Parts: sequence; C-alpha cells; structure tokens
Amino acid sequence: MSSAQDPFYIVKEEIQDSIDKLLSSFRRWESAPSGTGEQVRLTTELLSGSESIEEQVDELDKAISVAARDPSYFGLDAAELERRRKWTRTARDQVGSVKKKVSGGKGLNYHDSHRELLKLPTEKSHQTEMSSQYGQHNDDFISSESDRQMLLIKQQDEDLDELCDSVQRIGHLGLNIHEELLAQDKIIEDLGTEMDSASNRLDFLQKKVEIVMKKAGAKGQIMMIVFLLVLFIILFVLVFVY
Repeated sequence: MSSAQDPFYIVKEEIQDSIDKLLSSFRRWESAPSGTGEQVRLTTELLSGSESIEEQVDELDKAISVAARDPSYFGLDAAELERRRKWTRTARDQVGSVKKKVSGGKGLNYHDSHRELLKLPTEKSHQTEMSSQYGQHNDDFISSESDRQMLLIKQQDEDLDELCDSVQRIGHLGLNIHEELLAQDKIIEDLGTEMDSASNRLDFLQKKVEIVMKKAGAKGQIMMIVFLLVLFIILFVLVFVY
C-alpha cells in the first residue's frame, strides 16, 4: 500500500499539521507579556490543543499495536513499525514539552490555566468530541480496510480454486488424447503389418502364376483365358438373370 493510501500517513499528516499550529501558538505565547489576556488565551488554547493531540497520538499508537500483531497482513515490516513508533514518540515529546512549559511558565501557573480552561466548557467539550469522533473514524477506516483485504483474499482463493479445476480438466483431457494416440498408433502399426503380409502373399502368388504361365505355354494361356471368360459369363448370368 502506498503512503498516499495508508491510513497511518493520512492521520500522521493531520496530526503533524496540528503540531505545527501548536508550536506556532507556543512561540506567540513565549513572546506575549506575562499576565496579559493574550497570554491567558494562548495558555488555554495550548493546553486544550495539547490534550487533543495527545489523544489523537494515543489512537494512532493503538492502530500501530493492531498492525504489529500481523505485519505481513498489512504489508508492513519491523523497520516500518519502528519508524511509526518513533514518530509517535517524537510527537508526544514535542506536545509534552509545550504542555509542561505552558503549565509552569510566565506568571500563570497550572491551576490558573486550568481555571481559565474551565471557563470554556463548550470549546473543550467540542474538541474532546471531535477527537473522539476522529478516533472512531480511524478505527472504522482500519476495520473497513481489513474487511476489504479479507474479501480480496477470498476472491483470490476462489480464482485459484477455479484455475486448479481447469488445470485438472486439461490434464485429464491431455491424458485421454495421449491414450487415443497410442490406440491409433497401434491400429496403424497392425495395418502396416497386414499390408506387408498381403504384399508378400501377392508377390508369392504372382510368382506362382508366372511359373504356371511359363509351363502352360501359348496354348495353355489361351485355354486359361477362355476358361476365365466362360466363368465370367456364368457368374454374370447367375447374378443378373437369376
């Protein structure tokens, strides 16, 4: 499966975009004056975004664990699985570092930030719901892809069974043709033997006739011709008259 079609890389790209936005907001947070409304807003945004990204990375880790049970089924190897785990660890470290610095930094401790976060229950609830839906969508996608792969394997097995049956039929047909050719060859061989035998008998008979003709002389040959003519007439009369 190519990277463009692999669910991992699709999810990875979306999470990386979220991380890039988180880091951009973190840089603005670092440059904002301490204790100002801008810093409070950014703190709330960073903490909420960090938790959302961590949940998405957790879902991605679960998908990697599922793939690790049977890598060959998903077209993966040990090196690819390690690269994916390394990326999730790096993503978690980046988000954790931002979350740690924001929670303890620049005039706004974690409890203050948490209280500010509680002031926006709708936004927090919405992001949590979106994260849950995203994880569910990812699980559904993986399940659908697994079903599609199983269906494809089943179709391939059926095609192989049909091909095996066709090969067996062709094999039986070839065997029958071979046996028929052997029988025909036997018949031709017997016919050749009979023709040779008949040719030998005809040669022998011709030699006998030549000997008789030589012994009979001209008079004997005339009498034999007359005899054969009379015999032909008698046979003709018997056949066509009676």
